[in-house]
Amino acid sequence: MTLQIPALNEGDSASAVEVAEQVFGQDFNETLVHQLVVGYLAGGRAGTKAQKNRSAVSGGGIKPWRQKGTGRARAGTIRSPLWRTGGVTFAAKPRSFEQKINKKMYRAGIRSILSELLRQDRLAVSQDIEPATPKTKDMAAKLKNVGAKRILIVAEEVSENLALATRNIPYVTVATPLTVDPVTLVGADKVIVSPTALKQIEERLA
Repeated sequence: MTLQIPALNEGDSASAVEVAEQVFGQDFNETLVHQLVVGYLAGGRAGTKAQKNRSAVSGGGIKPWRQKGTGRARAGTIRSPLWRTGGVTFAAKPRSFEQKINKKMYRAGIRSILSELLRQDRLAVSQDIEPATPKTKDMAAKLKNVGAKRILIVAEEVSENLALATRNIPYVTVATPLTVDPVTLVGADKVIVSPTALKQIEERLA
């Protein structure tokens, strides 16, 4: 059984494209999609926060004063966390926030997202999405009738014209079948795919 992804509009030279149900006809797995989104965002965290513990703070080689007879509290080092400029008690260290998601889960999650986009009429195919010029106004005019606040364009490759024409349009994101991610897919109100890119996505996820 095959499904059809509609063309972007009646004036587009591309017609509806038939796609496999095993890729674009899956049930929406909310738990899996949530895991994909959280994992992708976690992998983008820098994890470079660092603080000095008492062993990393300079100074403190000797006991500040003798143990008894001064009337002051006993102290062994000026690097104590209790002292100003001392070390941090539980100092943060650089770490990775990356979460492991295997390939089978990732592909199943992307299939689930694409299927839901198709069901909600948020997925369309277009042959004419590639601009003839690098001018932003020409691209904005082409997308004027799409009627979406956030648009994702997936092309087989990001040409110079496409990159230049869309870089100053804040609501448009451009990706390829290899770089498209679950966060951008979920957040897009309309996903516009070229026929060639659609075929590549189907082959990767089949």
